[in-house]
Amino acid sequence: MTKPIARDPIYRKRAFDADIIDLCVRWYITYRLSYRDLVEMMAERGIKVAHSMILRWVTRYVPEFEKRWNRFSKAVGTSWRVDETYVSIKAKWHYLYRAVDKHGKTVDFLLRRDRGIAAAQAFFRKALASTLPRVPRKVTLDGHVPSCRAQWRLRREHPCWRNVKVRTNKYLNNLIEQDHRAIKRRCASMAGFKSFANATITIAGIELAHRIRNGQFSFGRGRRRRGWSRKDEWAMALA
Repeated sequence: MTKPIARDPIYRKRAFDADIIDLCVRWYITYRLSYRDLVEMMAERGIKVAHSMILRWVTRYVPEFEKRWNRFSKAVGTSWRVDETYVSIKAKWHYLYRAVDKHGKTVDFLLRRDRGIAAAQAFFRKALASTLPRVPRKVTLDGHVPSCRAQWRLRREHPCWRNVKVRTNKYLNNLIEQDHRAIKRRCASMAGFKSFANATITIAGIELAHRIRNGQFSFGRGRRRRGWSRKDEWAMALA
């Protein structure tokens, strides 16, 4: 009697193979494709899937994929460039806080409904938690007053912020303003998000694909081979 094929627990009770789910989610967050584009591409391969099903896959699997990839993330630098950009959700502007180091590597991101002091504080707390035990030495801002005030308030919460040099320099922040483009291009092709929760998860997937493209993950010495495709990297990360 043949044994059943072992499946990753996250794919149990799914009608489609894990490879199909991975492919659709990976292509959606990486390339400028709509859900209906993916439906047509799968149909050419003899796979009939609804666009609403792919949407549910993205919502279900992006957080899990992000968690598994983060096991192999490299440390980022301690000189941060911080800025916020706009994202449309239900025809209203929301604010995506982002930070990169001086080499252009993504530090962290956070989607918020406003851009006040509390929003900036929440972003800095999240960014610090994701980089510990390394802490920032310099934080370069674009001159937005609430972000500057948030930095001063954070000094009461965590001692590491007291030693951070906070500066305002639009020239140095050109780096992150250029980096926004990769995220904005992908979001623009989606013609706006329909819910805040869905936008949060989808942007997390777009940011993950951006970090992979920037080489921010390592599988250890001898594990990264020349000639590996993105499919090979994803297979290694999700194993």
